[in-house]
Amino acid sequence: MKTAALSTPPAVDPADPRPVGRRRIPAKCGTAFRLNAGERLRVIDPGGQQVSDLMCYAADDVREYLSGGRTFDYEETILLTTGNTLWSNRSRKFLRITEDTCGRHDFLLTPCSPEMYRILLGVDDHPSCFVNLRDNLASYGVEPDMIPTTFNCFMHVSFQPDGRISVDPPLSKPGDLIEFEALVDLVVGLTACPSETTNAGSVGPIDFEIVTGAKS
Repeated sequence: MKTAALSTPPAVDPADPRPVGRRRIPAKCGTAFRLNAGERLRVIDPGGQQVSDLMCYAADDVREYLSGGRTFDYEETILLTTGNTLWSNRSRKFLRITEDTCGRHDFLLTPCSPEMYRILLGVDDHPSCFVNLRDNLASYGVEPDMIPTTFNCFMHVSFQPDGRISVDPPLSKPGDLIEFEALVDLVVGLTACPSETTNAGSVGPIDFEIVTGAKS
């Protein structure tokens, strides 16, 4: 069972392009904000076993976006953790993972969407990461067709010898985090994934924090 955080940070304001201090994305919701080169983004799982979809774009041209395919090309692994870099579709370094207390994330699967819930589960009108990203990134000029595969923080995808994949309960514990250093100016979309299947049967919030200054 997921546990509540010891203290609850303020809920994120979707209209704030530069949130200060630790902020909370409520369960099933999302947000978007600017992240400048040299700043670090901490994505924190306050209750454990909660996935957060992350997507980012170059702040000066949102046609340049985070690319799973390019990242796998250059990092030569699909299991990305501390020390790995996330690359753009134009082969530019976007984010470096500087800390990872969970150690298991996914960069293969697209954000859950209304179509996914309808096709796989026969469910209509389910909240989704795609809609949360679409709605929060729209003010930055990101159109729906510009949302590809996301970096799914804390998502646990297993691989079988025959190539089949399965989505297993996240390995993250309460307070686990992954920290990224921005290598260019970015626009970031972030969610608290609403998929019960992905999140071990229930859904919760996600915390995040923008950190400035040198890493101690």
